[in-house]
Amino acid sequence: MFFIDTIEVTGLGNRSYLAGGACTAVVVDPPRDIDQVIAAAARRGVRVSHVVETHLHNDYITGGLELARVTGARYLVPAAARVAFERTAVEDGDTFAVDADLDLRAMATPGHTPHHTSYVLEEAGSAVAAFTGGSLLIGTVGRPDLVEPRLTERLARAQHASAHRLAADLPDATAVLPTHGFGSFCSSSQAEGDGTTIGKEKAANDALLKDVDGFVADLVAGLEDVPEYYAHMGPANAKGPEQVDLTPPAVAGADDIADRLAAGEWVVDLRNRVAFAQGHVAGSFNFEAEGKIATYLAWMVPWGKPVTLLAESAEQLAAAQRELVRVGIDRPAAAATGEPTSWIRTGETPASFLRATFADLAAHRQAGNLVVLDVRRESERAEGFIEGSVHLPIHHLHQRLGEIPDGIVWVHCAGGMRAAIAASLLDAAGREVVAVDDAFDAARDAGLPLSAGADG
Repeated sequence: MFFIDTIEVTGLGNRSYLAGGACTAVVVDPPRDIDQVIAAAARRGVRVSHVVETHLHNDYITGGLELARVTGARYLVPAAARVAFERTAVEDGDTFAVDADLDLRAMATPGHTPHHTSYVLEEAGSAVAAFTGGSLLIGTVGRPDLVEPRLTERLARAQHASAHRLAADLPDATAVLPTHGFGSFCSSSQAEGDGTTIGKEKAANDALLKDVDGFVADLVAGLEDVPEYYAHMGPANAKGPEQVDLTPPAVAGADDIADRLAAGEWVVDLRNRVAFAQGHVAGSFNFEAEGKIATYLAWMVPWGKPVTLLAESAEQLAAAQRELVRVGIDRPAAAATGEPTSWIRTGETPASFLRATFADLAAHRQAGNLVVLDVRRESERAEGFIEGSVHLPIHHLHQRLGEIPDGIVWVHCAGGMRAAIAASLLDAAGREVVAVDDAFDAARDAGLPLSAGADG
C-alpha cells in the first residue's frame, strides 16, 4: 500500500507532497523550511529516497537541495533546467523506484516553464496519482508568462498540449496533485476545490475543453501583474539556495526602531489590523502575520532593504520568519515583541487611524474632502467598483502615493486585509486615512453607487 501526505504552504498558496510505501518515500516540490517535511517522514517512519522538483520555481525558494543533502536522497531536477549544482537530470520517461511495487515516472509537461516535468506515481505499473506542479491544476493551469514575456504565447500553447497529454495518457481515476493553485499567483486563475482527478478535469478544465487558439487567447488575456519578487526566485533556485537560519533576530529597542525608520528602513508590524489601527509606531507598516505576509511584503518591499519585524509574541515572530525565508527574506534586521508602548520612545504616543464599514462610507459619501481608494486587482475591479473611486492595486501603491488626490482617503479592498496594508502606507506618508474593513459585497447593500464593469 502507498500513502500520500500533503504539506500545506498556505501563505504562498502551494502544496508539497510526501509519497511512499512501507520503507521509503519521495518528496515533491518541498518548501525551503524542510524541518516540517523531515517531521512528516519521521511520523511515517520512512526514509526519503528521492527529492523531486517539477520545475525551477518562480514563486518561492525551494528546500529541495538542502533536503537532499540532509537525507542523502537523490535530487531529481528536469534535465533542461540550468542549475549550478549536482543533481539527477531527469528526462521524459525516466522511472525511479520509490518502494516495493511503487515507481515514479517522469512526464515532460512544458508550459509553466519550458522544462516543466510532472511525475506519475505508479503502483504495480498502474498510475494512481500525478504530481503536476504548475501544469494541470484544479480547473485551470499554471501561468505561462513567468519565464520570459516573449515566450508567453508559445508556453501557453505548450500548456494546452501538456494538459492533453496528461488527460490522454492517464486513467480518469488518477489523482491530480498540483503544487500551485490554492491562492498562488503562479496559477492563471483561482482554482476551486481541494482535490481532483484526471476525469474531473476532463469535464471542467478549460485547457481540456477549449481548442488551442481559444484557450491561449483567453489565458493570455486573463493574466495579471507578476509579483516583483518572482524575478529573484528562479535565479536563487538555479544557483542553489543557502541553508535556512530561523534563529531569533537581534532585539530592537525603541531608539533602534526610531533610528531605522529615520534611515528609511521598513518596520513591519505583524499584529492584526484591528490592533494596528488602534495604536502603532508612526511610520511602520501593517502586514498581518495571519494574512499573505510573504506574498505582499516580498512584492512591495524594495528588494534587499532591511526589514525590522514587530510582533505581539515570540510565536508570531517565529511564524513570520518562517513565511519570509520561503521567499528569500532570510534574516530580519531586527525584531521586537510586545506592544506599541514598548516600541516608542519616552514621551511619544502611538499613532492610530479609523476603521469603518461600507455603510459608514455611504453615510459620509457626500463629504467634499473624501477620496475613495480601491486597492483590488484589475480582475476584481472589472467585476464592479464604486463610482468615482480611484484605483491603485495594492502592489503599486507604495510607488504611486503621490497620485492620490487630496482629502481623507477611505481605502478598501475585497475583505479588509489589503486595505489595512494600504492604510498603513498612507498613514506613514502623513495622509489622513480610514480603513474600510468590510466585504465588498456589502457596498451594494450600503447603497453605494456601483459600476457593473471595468473603467479602463
